Amino acid sequence: MSLEEYENFLYSAVLRDWDRELGQMAKLKEIMDKTDQVRIVGEKTDLSMSIKGRIAVIDSGGHNMPGGEIFTAPVDDSTSGEVYFDLPAIRYGKEIRDVWLKLEKGVIVDYSASKNEDFLKTMINTDTGSKRLGELGIGTNRGITKFTRNILFDEKIAGTIHLAIGMAYKECLGKNESVIHLDLIKTIKPGRVTVDEKAVLEEGKLFWEK
Repeated sequence: MSLEEYENFLYSAVLRDWDRELGQMAKLKEIMDKTDQVRIVGEKTDLSMSIKGRIAVIDSGGHNMPGGEIFTAPVDDSTSGEVYFDLPAIRYGKEIRDVWLKLEKGVIVDYSASKNEDFLKTMINTDTGSKRLGELGIGTNRGITKFTRNILFDEKIAGTIHLAIGMAYKECLGKNESVIHLDLIKTIKPGRVTVDEKAVLEEGKLFWEK
């Protein structure tokens, strides 16, 4: 982007009506705090997990700027299925592309990537906790209009979810411990995210946008 394009991108992401954004996200938090089962379905993806007993945390500009996500922590042994991430993950200057994970009873049992798969393997095998998921996040910021390889923006893109390998946040009552926290982002178009069989994100649209 040119400087002017980046200025417009940045201001669009940051200069939001955060009271309004908070009101919308509070509806999703209320649902998630009562949820047991989450299911994510999409391209090369059918993944289920429990978030029962966890707390969903809203970031409406109070944790990071820009805000625009709701995040929680999966129950450690509950995640099963497979998930494909169409957006690259960036860590230590390395780009990991087309990450695919298979999980059984909360543990990553198989994986692949089209670029830097060995680095992905290193991250997964860092410690016991890095073989599990520590976060489920849902992006809600419509002002973030493109992927920029900056995680503070990218994980907030509305119509996406992100899952993190490794450390869970204590404020979500997460239990998983690890020295790493690697965010992986997926566009939910095509696809849907359901909480106790209620669709909260479908074909890139959040339930309050329909």
